[in-house]
Amino acid sequence: MSRIRAAFWDPDGTQHGIPTFWWKGAPAGYATRRQLRKQGLCPGGHEPAAQILWAGVGGTRVAYLYRLDLARPKRTATPAVRTALDASIRARRTCSTCRHVRPYCIPRSLGECLTCHDGGNS
Repeated sequence: MSRIRAAFWDPDGTQHGIPTFWWKGAPAGYATRRQLRKQGLCPGGHEPAAQILWAGVGGTRVAYLYRLDLARPKRTATPAVRTALDASIRARRTCSTCRHVRPYCIPRSLGECLTCHDGGNS
């Protein structure tokens, strides 16, 4: 085991406060937030159960791990929330000058669609 890996090996949590593993050294039963999200889960309000430490750009990097057995299914948006989101996105795509709905969000710096900003009609 290299010295760097040995510095990040603390499965009991005596040195770092919570169980600590090196890069790609975590046991089964733990997952990061991204890994949970990919499986359709979320931490469920629980604090990190462990961490991964590694030497990265700018110093020591950390990734928190959550227990899979405590994870819950992630929440889905209700129909009312989806309707509100669709309305807000449509508002961001509607030009204030020509009132056309564009297939892109109107740049806030311009305040109008690219066609109107360039002086074209339609």
